[in-house]
Amino acid sequence: MFHATPHLQELWIGQENTIKALENQRKSSPQLQLSNTILHSAYLNWCFGDVELRILVIGSSGPSQFLLTNFILGREEFSEEVYSIASSQKNVGEIVGRRVAVVNGPNLYDKGMSKSKMRKELKRSMCLSTPGPHAILITFDLEKISPNDMKTPKLVKDKFGENVLNYTMILLVYDGHLRGRALDDKVMRTDWHLRELVEQCNCRYHIFSKNWRNRSGSRELLHKIERMLQTMGGHHYVNRSYKRAEESVRNEERKLRKKRQSETERTCRELEEQFQGDELCCEILKYEEKIQLECREKAELIVADKLGFTVRIVDYAVAVGKGAFVGALLGFAVGYEGMAVGAAFGAGLGGAANAAWSYIYKSLTDAH
Repeated sequence: MFHATPHLQELWIGQENTIKALENQRKSSPQLQLSNTILHSAYLNWCFGDVELRILVIGSSGPSQFLLTNFILGREEFSEEVYSIASSQKNVGEIVGRRVAVVNGPNLYDKGMSKSKMRKELKRSMCLSTPGPHAILITFDLEKISPNDMKTPKLVKDKFGENVLNYTMILLVYDGHLRGRALDDKVMRTDWHLRELVEQCNCRYHIFSKNWRNRSGSRELLHKIERMLQTMGGHHYVNRSYKRAEESVRNEERKLRKKRQSETERTCRELEEQFQGDELCCEILKYEEKIQLECREKAELIVADKLGFTVRIVDYAVAVGKGAFVGALLGFAVGYEGMAVGAAFGAGLGGAANAAWSYIYKSLTDAH
């Protein structure tokens, strides 16, 4: 059963009134002839508005985690010569049409990195996947499992929290001759060390090719991640560290948004003089997305300075609320792109967001 957080409970109160208002408008406004199904879908999109699938990739040693990132994104983000990186990084792309953000950090057993540097980079990878990853993928070379590899799931658990393995899957890179059932038998029956490894993650595993251009298993991987999320109620992983990081960023962001409230209201009035109807809605959303990104990035830098390390978190999906709901409505009115942009439209982030929301709602109900 899904339990709402206090933040969601607070937002639901205002959102219920919005939905009722839209239902009342359906009878009088041709543009808002929305079916119950569409309203319900919009409401679900508001509640579970994570548009971007956040994946935290962890490697023990060797190039396997970087090969996996190339495989997921469908492009050569890392060359074949890369066996480790000095600093955690985030890359965005798509897997089977699903927007995805992949975070990589240094290999856990990188001998060239000090313990203090490793701790710093683990914090950095955590910030890059704020407000929490939907999946943690630990990568290995299927034919080169070492004693250290067997300890990796426990190490991840120690670093990221007690329940992190519920969101974790083992990814094995392999380019041998075995296929299908024979390959699965090797993992689960023939090689005890492989079986012991995947059992630490509730037997969740996926095998992929070193050739990232061969993406035949990408759809299967996405389905496995989605099934894993379903068992966890459809929500991303979060612990105290993730909550503290996200709360700090949101607090700074609210302050910045409040400072820009007058600017936002003035710009909305100017846009209203230049555009009408759906075009006005799109222009306001684009402007709001720009403000959202600027405030989010600045807030992240402020928090990062307080934590003592530099990091940039570019994650539109954390701004769930009225923006995701507006995006769903615009997705109906102007296409899927409107829904994607809407997810960036931060609700609960101060009066600036509310001001823009009022203009959008007014233009929707007054058009035609």
